[in-house]
Amino acid sequence: MATLAEIFERMPQQFNAEKAGDMNATVQFDLSGDDGGQWYVVVADGAAAVEEGTADNATATLKMVASDYKDMIGGRLNPMAAFMSGKVKVEGDLNTIMKFQSVFGM
Repeated sequence: MATLAEIFERMPQQFNAEKAGDMNATVQFDLSGDDGGQWYVVVADGAAAVEEGTADNATATLKMVASDYKDMIGGRLNPMAAFMSGKVKVEGDLNTIMKFQSVFGM
């Protein structure tokens, strides 16, 4: 199982610029528990960049337990089911999170 750092390092390679179109957003990830941490992904001008830490003006913030996030990325936890059951909390623009999923093939 990859660490969160490895998952976020690979994210720019999974980016689909065609699906992103003119998307311009910053998504903050606030992941708690073992192997948790904070990362943010900036999508702008047809590219994606990942940084560790916190963004000043995130369009949306996704909060969840790190192990649940890994399960979601690994296909063992359905993103919509996780959201509906309260395992995923979103602050800010929910539409950004929905588009983000398709842009990164989640």
